[in-house]
Amino acid sequence: MKTYFRLISFAKPLGGITIRYFIFSLFSIVFGLLNFTLVIPLLNVLFGQESTEAITQAPEFYFSLNYFLDLFSFYFNQIIISKGTIGALTFIVVLLVISSFLKNAFRYLSLRIEAQTRARVVKNIRETIYYKIIGLNTLFFSNQKRGDLVSRLTNDVQEVENSVVNTLTVIFREPATIIAYFITLFMISGKLTLFTLILLPLSGIIIGTVTNALRKQAKIGQETLANLMSFIDESIIGIKVIKAFNADGFMKKGFDKINHKYAHIITSMAYKKDAASPLSEFMGIMVAAGLLFYGGTLVLDNSSGLDGPKFIGFIIIFSQILAPAKALSSAFSNVQRGLASGRRILSVIDTDSTINDPEQAIELRSFEHSMSFENVSFSYDGLNEVLHEVSFDIPKGKTVALVGPSGSGKSTLFDMIPRFIDATSGKVSIDGYDLKDIKTTNLRDYIGIVTQQSILFNDTIFNNIAFGFEEVNKEDVIRAAKVANAHDFIEETPNGYDTIMGDMGSNLSGGQRQRISIARAILRNSPILILDEATSSLDTESEKLVRDALENLLKDRTSLIIAHRLSTIQHADIIIVIEKGRIVEKGSHTELMNIEGGLYKRLQLLQQE
Repeated sequence: MKTYFRLISFAKPLGGITIRYFIFSLFSIVFGLLNFTLVIPLLNVLFGQESTEAITQAPEFYFSLNYFLDLFSFYFNQIIISKGTIGALTFIVVLLVISSFLKNAFRYLSLRIEAQTRARVVKNIRETIYYKIIGLNTLFFSNQKRGDLVSRLTNDVQEVENSVVNTLTVIFREPATIIAYFITLFMISGKLTLFTLILLPLSGIIIGTVTNALRKQAKIGQETLANLMSFIDESIIGIKVIKAFNADGFMKKGFDKINHKYAHIITSMAYKKDAASPLSEFMGIMVAAGLLFYGGTLVLDNSSGLDGPKFIGFIIIFSQILAPAKALSSAFSNVQRGLASGRRILSVIDTDSTINDPEQAIELRSFEHSMSFENVSFSYDGLNEVLHEVSFDIPKGKTVALVGPSGSGKSTLFDMIPRFIDATSGKVSIDGYDLKDIKTTNLRDYIGIVTQQSILFNDTIFNNIAFGFEEVNKEDVIRAAKVANAHDFIEETPNGYDTIMGDMGSNLSGGQRQRISIARAILRNSPILILDEATSSLDTESEKLVRDALENLLKDRTSLIIAHRLSTIQHADIIIVIEKGRIVEKGSHTELMNIEGGLYKRLQLLQQE
């Protein structure tokens, strides 16, 4: 139940909504109960069985339900005396219509509050998990399947809405209805009511067995669905590779395996879920049969105080208990799937980010001198170090390039600058300030990034260049595009700067996408730039245009470049060669080429062959 109450807590702030819902539901229950209790005096009138012990004087007030019953009996008796049985029948029918109207009016008002509550819970859950995902450090995503995260944000939240949130009101309203109805039944016949309370737990035991079976399968079902989403996501992303390797059949077999498993689980759960309703109905009939037999004996026993009209009224009221009891049992069955999804959602919400600001985080006012790496080491798993006590300085205004074989730790080093990850040991600082002491959002304002794979959004070209800005002048966007050599091709697109780029910028070529990314970095105008293989995936013509744009971008900025094409970084002020997580060489292009047997020179010669 801990998971259930945590999910329900997303309905906050409740405030006056809870009070209003309680009042509306209470009045709906009271007037609904009145509809059925009016059956007893109605039957008495129809069959001429008005009580010979009718109250002839108005009772004095005392705090009890019996007072209101005696008061009704008094006025009803007066109507029979003054207006006869037809008048009494008219009074009962009119009262029944009024009571029914009020019951449904209050029920409608309570349903409006239910709708508001459901919408609020789902909104708050989606908001919380999305904010959490956006706030987690990038290391978290390297260990997660993208499809699984999307599944938690969509399918799991939908499941919580369908099975948990929809039971929120049921769990309050139905028990309250059952309690109110049983109080009335006790007042009609205590013996008969106690008899029903002995029989009812039997149906609860059977429904409970079905519920337990559902709980076990629900978690497996949601995890299988997440795997299915991940498989589909990876298939769409890698469709060119699948086609190129004629792997259609291989992928179909993999999909069919997961899809068949999920279908089997869902079918099994549906069988058990659907069994709950007919089982509860059958048990209700069994209880009703026992009720009819025992109640009939009480009616035949004149000393029991239970006559025909009261017994019929008892049966009608008791039959109304079956509906909320059935709804309650169905709610407990349905909630199991929602709780499995809820646990998957809460597991993300409870994930701690390893990148956090200290309570007294400082604001970086400017970048004046240099950035320093001091004995920096890093390990992803806590066992194997990717970097080993790396130390170097990046003076302001200089261009520093990092080169080395794949897997040597280049990207890991640069990920520490915007604090995508933190060093396991050692220190990374700007002007002497440890990056961990600087407010993260403030630090990233000083950094612009252009990556090998352009990260663009399915939005207009204008909004992609102006990404991250609440308000920006179109003139500034155009100026940034011109510096990035992007303005001319943008103007040639169907709608210019208002052209939709497609998913991940699919409507543009690789070089065009890269120049949009550069324009975005130029508009940001950050004093520190990180270029991660910004030209490695481009053709010769696109590379030249992008390289020209990069030269414009690098002017008067501190730049850090990762490059495999060593010809692109020969102009760098400092070139750092890293191998197996250690710096092995450092200097200018000329200095490094003069080192006989050096790694940099060897890499240069390999690329020239």
